This record gives sequence, structure tokens and C-alpha cells, in this order.
Amino acid sequence: MTESPSQGANDVATTTTSVPEIPIEIVTEEEMALIEAALAATRSSLSSSVMPTICSPSSSSLFINNARSIHSITSLSKRRVPGGCGESDIEDLSDLRSTQKKNRVAESLFHRFRRRRGLSVTDITSAEWCEKQTEFGLLLGKIKISKAMKAGHERHVKLEQEVVRRVKISVESAEDAWALKFINFITGANQLLFEGLTRELPLVGFAGGVWMVGIVDEIRMPEGENRNPILVDTKTRVQDTRPAEPQRRNGRLQLMCYKHLWDNLVADKFSSKDFFDFFSLNPYYILSKDIRENTAKAGIPAKTLDDIVRCYRNTCSMLLPADNQMLLRYELQKDNSVIGEDQFAYDPDWLNSQIQGFVEFWLGEREASFTPEEERWKCRFCQFASVCPVNTISGASSPVKSNSPNSSPS
Repeated sequence: MTESPSQGANDVATTTTSVPEIPIEIVTEEEMALIEAALAATRSSLSSSVMPTICSPSSSSLFINNARSIHSITSLSKRRVPGGCGESDIEDLSDLRSTQKKNRVAESLFHRFRRRRGLSVTDITSAEWCEKQTEFGLLLGKIKISKAMKAGHERHVKLEQEVVRRVKISVESAEDAWALKFINFITGANQLLFEGLTRELPLVGFAGGVWMVGIVDEIRMPEGENRNPILVDTKTRVQDTRPAEPQRRNGRLQLMCYKHLWDNLVADKFSSKDFFDFFSLNPYYILSKDIRENTAKAGIPAKTLDDIVRCYRNTCSMLLPADNQMLLRYELQKDNSVIGEDQFAYDPDWLNSQIQGFVEFWLGEREASFTPEEERWKCRFCQFASVCPVNTISGASSPVKSNSPNSSPS
């Protein structure tokens, strides 16, 4: 059942034979990966994995089997956007202010598009790129995917396939989807500890007062005495040049968000009750037959989502905080050659201020801001430039084709 990059073709063939794919076709929604590359404003993030490792809640020895397989599943169905709030005759000023605040919350982007789903790390980085573009993307339509963005997505798929294998699993509920997400983490943590590398690892936690999810590109276990995992993100470029500072800054924000989520999980700052309540999940829901059969084969005696979450938290307790040094890699799309690497240190104060500011935007506590004047070159690559007020205000250039490497971080 084990499959790693070091195995030969015969070993892979044996693995495929012994663990056949389940012949159930599931509609995929891996647009998330494309949107991650494009910093799109709409992201469905319930990516999951199957073929878990052994994880016994009653044992401290959680990791035996190194096999890991990934499969993408459909996310929860989109929730209906609430209608506008009617006006009321209120004489008391304090009541009026309270009602206005409630109306703002009800009309916020978070309430309309992320309620019971939480924010993704992409939601934070897209707002950092341009809050107005994020707002337009939600209200007017998804950001278009360019050829460069597709190429970036394909590269990430190839990187993932170097260490994991995809299979199909029947998903019947939101509880099933989250169970697979947690199993993905458990098996990825196993792979990290035993092979020193894992990719496409899902994270979930609390940040800035809201639930947040994300998928970190790569985690490496360093050699030597330092055993704190290193978070890595790979960006692809059309041109053989380093990206502009706003793009590098955006990438740093992304990785710092991942470290924040990872460290909170390791520190057991994951409230199961709050998680079940926010995402409207039944902890005692009996998981689908496919999931139960695959978890049993992997040594996880789990029947309910609560069983999986217990194992998940037990796994997190065995891990160390992420290293304070993180790495951004830039590759040329043409041949995957490395253009350069950006190693930087974690800055918790800067991260907290960034998250708090963008959460205020998502919660409707302030209006969407325009990109800073010195970064208005972004407008040339924005599909919403023709309807954006900033063009009237500053006379920003009209949009051009979005396949430029500077159109958005990828």
C-alpha cells in the first residue's frame, strides 16, 4: 500500500493492483487550486484525501503505513444569498445603531459567501492583493483563469503526484467531506515524519476571530537537530524574472497564514465543539461505507466524524511548531527551472495586523479599499478595471490580457 517517489514502476503497479480505485465518479471542484494561483475571490475548499495511515486513538504510536492517496471532492452546495433587510421605524438611537450594525453584518461578504464555510487563506491573500477586486469577483463573477494560471495549476498537480496518488471515494455528506480532509492531514503528517516530505496538506483553524482553511503546498522535515517542519510554497512564472515586491509580499502573507494555522493545531488550539457548531456538522454522523472501509484498512477504527477528529487532534499533538524560516520558490513555467528562492522569517505581529484588517473587510466593518496608488499597475491586469471607480478617480490604464506574470501571484 506504500507508494513514494523512490519506488520503481513495478512497485507502483503492485500498489495500484492491491488497492484498486473505487469505480465511483465524483464531480470535482479543484478550481480552488486554480483560484489559489490566481488569487481569485471565490474559493471552495473541501479538498480531501483517502487511503489513510494507521491512527489508533488509544495508542501513541500513530504512524505505521506510509501510503497516501489524494482525491478531490465536491464542496458543500452554495448557500442562498440573503435578501436585503427591510427598513424599520426606530425611535431610539442606540437601537438604530444596533440594527444598522446587524444589517451590515448580514450584508457582509462573509455572511453572504462564507457563512458556515469559513474564510480560506486565499480569501485573505486575495484581499491583500486588492480588496475591490475581491469584492467584484464575488458580486460580479469569478476571476477568469488565464493560460499562465492553468499552467501553474498543472505544475502543482505534478508536484503533488510525485508524492501522492489520487483515488475516488464516495462522499455522501459534509461530514464525509470533512472526515476525508482530516484523514488527508493524518496521512500527510505520517508521510512527513517518515519520508521527510509531504505536499498539499489541508489546514483548518481559528484566525482573526473567524474559522479559516487552507492547503499548504509543501512541508519539509529538516535534517539535523532542528526538527521543526519547514513550510514551502512554489510559484510559477512566465518570464525568467523575479516577481515584484507586492507579489513576494503576498506570498509571504500566504505562508505566514499557514504557519499560524499549523502552530495552533500543534498547540491543541482546536475546539471540536466550536468547529462542529460553526460548520453545522453532526459529530456522531455515521460516515459513508467507502470511508469506513478505507479507514479500517488503514488501521483507523473510526465510524463517526467525532472518531476522526479525535484521531486528528491526537496526530497534531505529536507534531512540532513550524520553523520560523519559510521558503518561497519561483519556477519558470517553460522548463520548471528555479528562478530564485525567497527565504524569510515569520513575523507574528505583522501577520496579526494583516489578518485583522482583512477580516474587518470581510465582516463588513469597513468598505473595500482600492489598491495603493503605487501599485495601480495591477489594474492593467484586472478584468473588473472597466467598472472599478479607481479608473475614474486616478485614470488607471485599461485592462490587458491577464496572462502576464504580474497579473496576480500564482
